[in-house]
Amino acid sequence: MKVLLHICCAPCSIMSIKKLREDNLDVTGFWYNPNIHPYMEYRARRDAVRNYSRSIDLPVIYKDEYGLDEFCKKVIDRLDGRCKICYADRLAIVAKYAKDNGYDAFCTSLLYSPYQDHEGLKEVCEQLSKAFNIKFLYYDFRPYYREGQEEAKRLGIYMQKYCGCIFSEEDRYEKRIERERIKEEIDKEWEKYKKENQIEEIKKDI
Repeated sequence: MKVLLHICCAPCSIMSIKKLREDNLDVTGFWYNPNIHPYMEYRARRDAVRNYSRSIDLPVIYKDEYGLDEFCKKVIDRLDGRCKICYADRLAIVAKYAKDNGYDAFCTSLLYSPYQDHEGLKEVCEQLSKAFNIKFLYYDFRPYYREGQEEAKRLGIYMQKYCGCIFSEEDRYEKRIERERIKEEIDKEWEKYKKENQIEEIKKDI
């Protein structure tokens, strides 16, 4: 079976490719990720895919488009539901290419990450399968997440810190900002406690 595998990044592709090949499937990769921002991040992930795919003799088709403006226009009014929009936008291109170019099915390395909306992703892929009349080959690659991460580290593959879009990067820093805010509040309360309770005097009395 000829399978067109959408590749979101090199680390996520490692176990996805391995498991598909173990099932004796003829795999070709497809790079299309205009959601990734900023440009230097996009380039780092794309180049990591190029280098890794060459090392394992995986043919990859590149629809090399950096699309900050268009991506933002599509999701700006629907930020809470942006992930499904992002899945559909990328995977519709993959499904159509698979159908038009003689592949038997399409799949995606997004199914590897436990941080994705797995069920939402699966739903989108099933809808695209019907729309383009091409088989969606479903795999749950999540059980191999740790193994894939360790292999990526061993190989020295570039490993990103957030999903890809500018909004996911904001989410990442929002968590850090919130932790810092809580720490500042705790420190302020401690300083207040020390002043009110004359901590040095208490220490002397112990």
